[in-house]
Amino acid sequence: MADLAFDPKAVEQLSPPLVTGQPSLHEVTEAVSIHTEIETHRNWYIALAISGSITLLLGSMLAYLVSTGIGVWGNNNPVGWGWDITNFVFWIGIGHAGTLISAILFLFRQKWRTSINRFAEAMTLFAVACAGIYPLVHVGRPWRAYWLFPIPNADLAMWQNFRSPLLWDVFAVSTYATVSALFWYVGLIPDLAIIRDRAKTQMRHTIYGLLSLGWRGSATHWKNYEKAYMILAGLSTPLVLSVHTIVSFDFAVSIIPGWHTTIFPPYFVAGAIFSGFAMVITLMVIARWVFKVEHLVTMTHLENMNKVILATGTIVGYAYATEFFIAWYSGNEYERFTFINRAMGPYAWAYWSMVSCNVISPQFFWFKKLRTNIPFMFVLSIFVNIGMWFERFVIIATSLHRDYLPSSWGYFRPTIVDILTFFGTFGLFITLFVFFTRFLPIIAVSEVKGMMIQTEHEKHYLPATTSGSSEPVKAH
Repeated sequence: MADLAFDPKAVEQLSPPLVTGQPSLHEVTEAVSIHTEIETHRNWYIALAISGSITLLLGSMLAYLVSTGIGVWGNNNPVGWGWDITNFVFWIGIGHAGTLISAILFLFRQKWRTSINRFAEAMTLFAVACAGIYPLVHVGRPWRAYWLFPIPNADLAMWQNFRSPLLWDVFAVSTYATVSALFWYVGLIPDLAIIRDRAKTQMRHTIYGLLSLGWRGSATHWKNYEKAYMILAGLSTPLVLSVHTIVSFDFAVSIIPGWHTTIFPPYFVAGAIFSGFAMVITLMVIARWVFKVEHLVTMTHLENMNKVILATGTIVGYAYATEFFIAWYSGNEYERFTFINRAMGPYAWAYWSMVSCNVISPQFFWFKKLRTNIPFMFVLSIFVNIGMWFERFVIIATSLHRDYLPSSWGYFRPTIVDILTFFGTFGLFITLFVFFTRFLPIIAVSEVKGMMIQTEHEKHYLPATTSGSSEPVKAH
């Protein structure tokens, strides 16, 4: 019989461990569930008080806006869109990483998604909630928002214009939010049942029992769960591509120089994934340290996300170069002027801030030492989202502030209401996260356990070499 030779560490060398420290399945449950069961810590109340105060600031700004009118914003002629649409597109982009991690990576059977998908899905919902505020108040009369929906009404003085991309946004974003919420909730059901079964009070047992929908972990339950999860993943996958594509149509279907370009749909989708993954890194670095789950959210997860940031950042940089090339190649003097004005005009400071943060900074992730350095990736992820905000601002402001008539040129400056409203949305975003981390498991316990069991099974099949065959041989 041919001699066999295999390396006991071959599996780890080929695929770095996704869970470190060799915890038992019970220890995984303890690590994730314990923060929902222990007595509320004083630091949680402090965090809630700070984020809640900022959220109240948002509410007061919105109340002032509705009572006074959108003239309190810095919008002017010719910059009819300002920080409102900039921040809408920014928040929608943030929400893309969650669905990508949950749906697309699930369909591609990428096991490294299991420890971060729950966190990213929650981020998606909270970001969409922040984004939805802006188009609602931008219409000027939010109490008439029901006009946006195709409600049959013979007395309605204004009918929907289905050729308007602004109306497409209503359907795209509402569908995206609905499917993402369902996908998130279905994935939560097994973990809610775990918290229910560990509950020490009748109230907790009742609440989590209702939320877990009578889950008992039977074969039938798991079969139906996996079928529903697969269907929702299939529905979510095209939504990842379609939602930000439709948001880009707000600009691309117009005839304004700087907006009227066919590269916007893929460019916006890549940028959304770019900013979304950066936000996941920003939040996850903090969460894994606060909740002591470094053994479940390992450096492998963080490094893989940094690789996605590098790839999508490079795509975004390519899109910037393509825009400039097409503006020159088209021979359209207005397109050419718009892009030269972006790089050398009054908003050059914003353009080069965008390029520095979005194109130059991600290139540091080519080096393994830097993309596995936690302080560095944390700081760079913040720079990425600063750059992506500048990208949306540059697209909107620089294409509008100088139109065809020099006599009507203007300059957009945000007012204090613009600034505080945007600041307030971060308060809402963080407040929702504070509640999420207190009452729900931030890591998908059932999926991590399933991945651990599968990995243990695979370790029984180590790569082996023989004198006459290269087939894997089972290790006993």
